[in-house]
Amino acid sequence: MILIFGGTTEGRIVSSVLDESGKEYYYSTKGAFQEVDLVHGERVSGAMTHEVMRDFIHEKDIRLVIDAAHPFAAVLHKTIGEVTAELGIPVLRYERKYSERTGKVIECASYEEMIEKLEAQPCHRLLALTGVNTIAPLKPFWEKHESFFRILDRDDSKEKAEAAGFPFSHIRYFHEGEDQALFDEIQPDAVITKESGESGFFEEKIAPALAAGVPVYMITRPALPEHYEYVYGPVGLRKAVERLCPDFFPLKTGFTTGSTATAATAAALHALLHEGEVLTEAAILLPSGEEVKLPVERVEKTELGYKAMARKYSGDDPDVTHLTEICSEVVLTTEHEGIRFLQGEGVGIVTLPGLGLEIGGPAINKTPRAMMETIVRRHYPTGGVDITVSIPAGRELASKTFNPRLGIIDGISVVGTSGVVKPFSSEAFVASIVRQADVAVALGADTIVINSGAKSEKYLKSAFPELPFQSFVQYGNFIGETLEKLALLSIPKIYMGIMLGKAVKLAEGNLDTHSRKVVMNKDFMHQMAKDSGCSEAAHTLIDSLTLARELWTGLTPDDLERFMHRVLDACYEAAAKLVPKSELSLLLIDDDGNIRYTYPHDFLDKR
Repeated sequence: MILIFGGTTEGRIVSSVLDESGKEYYYSTKGAFQEVDLVHGERVSGAMTHEVMRDFIHEKDIRLVIDAAHPFAAVLHKTIGEVTAELGIPVLRYERKYSERTGKVIECASYEEMIEKLEAQPCHRLLALTGVNTIAPLKPFWEKHESFFRILDRDDSKEKAEAAGFPFSHIRYFHEGEDQALFDEIQPDAVITKESGESGFFEEKIAPALAAGVPVYMITRPALPEHYEYVYGPVGLRKAVERLCPDFFPLKTGFTTGSTATAATAAALHALLHEGEVLTEAAILLPSGEEVKLPVERVEKTELGYKAMARKYSGDDPDVTHLTEICSEVVLTTEHEGIRFLQGEGVGIVTLPGLGLEIGGPAINKTPRAMMETIVRRHYPTGGVDITVSIPAGRELASKTFNPRLGIIDGISVVGTSGVVKPFSSEAFVASIVRQADVAVALGADTIVINSGAKSEKYLKSAFPELPFQSFVQYGNFIGETLEKLALLSIPKIYMGIMLGKAVKLAEGNLDTHSRKVVMNKDFMHQMAKDSGCSEAAHTLIDSLTLARELWTGLTPDDLERFMHRVLDACYEAAAKLVPKSELSLLLIDDDGNIRYTYPHDFLDKR
């Protein structure tokens, strides 16, 4: 069993990740004020002393604690640290993002230090954005100097302010987006805040004061127990839970070849910049911005630089590259000022247009390139860098993929759009689709937006901002099974987001669109073009296609209109029969994230 300490935005994220497992867990908060939707979690309210927490962990057989509480809940963090250390229970800290300490604000380690610095300024009119719990420790200052505190408009907050004896005429209540208006009203000569991080709106709080040249004082966040293990987002959280509680999630996630190559690149670069220092794990940034760490097995010096090896772990997805060695050599050069990707053993060579990559160059897709470029420039901001990714088994593995049909020879591609491999390949994954839908239904959703993965989901969330995030369910390649399961739940409205590569497969009636099972059928596409009245130029283009997405730029406007509508009509015919009691709409998304065509054709006009 897992115990979460929440009451924050981070707590909500943690509960949503754990809900994907379908397993029960506990979610603890000091009060009952936070609104949080728990599908499989049980809410526990009330402060826990050392004894209460220890007894609860014993009684409920807690095997893992996740601390997602506010960074300034110092007493709680201390209690969690003491109890878990005593019982030998691992703790994950779901950490929020913090702004870099750049010297723009005046740091204070304690309220006593803050008061001393405010007195020394001197400050005569203070705006405190530190919350109601700081009224009492700051009393020695506000008793002598005019001060205004912003607090939450809640009964418990008002009671605390009253108990501290603070005048209500100088209380202001929090309203999102009112930082500038509040600053303009108070006209303070100093502002104080906590190091509350991104989810605490830190930058928004301090922006008006910094723009006006008014000093900002910040209470730095307290240290956490030394045995805490940190995670910085949902991917890192899930990987840590999979490792510490192996039976909690039915399927294990993995990382793409692109993420693995980026980890190897990071380790090689680190050795190059730090006199050969060897990392056993390397931090990378996923396209979502989340930082995760991947293991690195080997780092060695080469003639011109350093080379590192990380092993591709695919989780429970039966990928041919699972456990494959992926290497990256990093060399600093004066031949150019940018980042250049060179051909390495076992990485395919691009021979056909349409992939968005240079013909004759290494088959490293755009997202992995961007990930490696980001990690390099994070540690080596300027100067020429050559990166050579190699996959010793790549040439052999290529025969088990469809790469040759795409014009990629002598190796495999380095790929990945999200950086993460989700297990889209088993009954357990289909069961996870049902759990995602169950969560949305349990929360009262009448619309489910199904999509193939992280890229299309990102686009669709932007298109439908009014829908809760639980309404977005990924189907991977299992379009048919997803729709069949949704039919059992009687979802009133289903929006299916689909990109062109899968759409031309679905249009032919393929309800599982994985490239291992079905590839683009040019004969079928010729028939679609003929049926929709496309020109001869469209047929010539289809003959030369490497990837379906080339149709977006290769077809004339008239042919594009005819062909895409025919594709969506056929997709609807294949899919709608599986959800006869639901209103099904299809949304065809281009590579830039635009919904270009829909079924019904006037779907966007009616919204």
